[in-house]
Amino acid sequence: MRQLHLIILATGMFVASAAEAQTRYFTKSGRIEFFSKAPLEDIEAKNKTATAVLESSTGALQFSVLLKGFEFEKALMQEHFNENYVESDKFPKAEFKGSIINNTDISYSKPGTYNTKVKGIFTLHGVSKEITTTGTLKVTADHLRAESTFNILLSDHAIKLPAIVRDKISNTIKVVVDTKLEPLK
Repeated sequence: MRQLHLIILATGMFVASAAEAQTRYFTKSGRIEFFSKAPLEDIEAKNKTATAVLESSTGALQFSVLLKGFEFEKALMQEHFNENYVESDKFPKAEFKGSIINNTDISYSKPGTYNTKVKGIFTLHGVSKEITTTGTLKVTADHLRAESTFNILLSDHAIKLPAIVRDKISNTIKVVVDTKLEPLK
């Protein structure tokens, strides 16, 4: 009987330590939106298929999104976006590779909302640029929710606006990230 208690106790400790050791979180359904306020027409698109991985022990963070996955209100906008601006056949995805630089301030085992500072390389249209931004990481008992809002400049990524619309489309794009990350099993 005593051996059975020891086996149950050892199994319980193993399961608890395995749960505690969870360090990778993942999603294939991250939500990324962008918005551009412009004199000609506001431009807005949403993508619900971003892939993201977070290594909580180091703060390493990676996002990838297929550009053809962005959905626009008007089909013609979507066509222009993919063919004329981001050239998604040639440059099919946008990526971010970086880390949460204040990762030690986050307790992944304690539910709550934590302010984050993220730094890394953002690649769009074949051009990589270092960015630093802020966001929040909400820790719950069974998942994480990462949120951030930041701006990018089209000109930083060699995205050219045709002369005919250059004064009517904004060079500044507001990007909103909102993604739920599940423990990677």
